[in-house]
Amino acid sequence: MAETIAIASDHAAFEMKAALTEWLRAEGHEVLDLGPDSAASVDYPDYGYRLAEAIAAGEAARGIALCGSGIGISISVNRHPAARCALVNEVLSARLCREHNDANVIALGARLIGIEQAKACVSAFLSTGFAGDRHQRRVDKLSHPRFHKEHA
Repeated sequence: MAETIAIASDHAAFEMKAALTEWLRAEGHEVLDLGPDSAASVDYPDYGYRLAEAIAAGEAARGIALCGSGIGISISVNRHPAARCALVNEVLSARLCREHNDANVIALGARLIGIEQAKACVSAFLSTGFAGDRHQRRVDKLSHPRFHKEHA
C-alpha cells in the first residue's frame, strides 16, 4: 500500500536520501523530502526534529531518518513523544521494530550500509504491520514515559 513517507538526512547521507527518494517514488509512494537540498554541512538535529514534527502533525504516515551513522538523527527524532524511531542496519530489526515497537520512523547510517541494504530495510519497515496484543501496553508507555520505579 502506497503512503506518504517523510525523509530527512544530514549532509553525510544526502546521496542516500536522494536515491531512496527516487526509489520510493518509483514504488508509488508520495515522498515528503524535508531536506537538506545539498551535501553542504548541516546539523542533523534540525532535520531529525523536522521529521518528528511531520510525523506528529500527520503530514506523513512514516519516516526515514538518515545520517552518517544513523545514531545522532535517531536520537533527535526520538525527542518528540509522537515519534518512535528505530536505528536499524539489517532487515530483521527493520521488521521487528514495526511488529513489536510500532516504530513510525526508521533510521539508517549511510556510512555503515549500502543503498541495496537500505532499500531492503525500508521495504521490510514499510511492509510489516504492528502485532498489537501484548506489545500495545509497552508501546503506549513509550509515548507516556514515567521517570520513577514501577513495580510489575
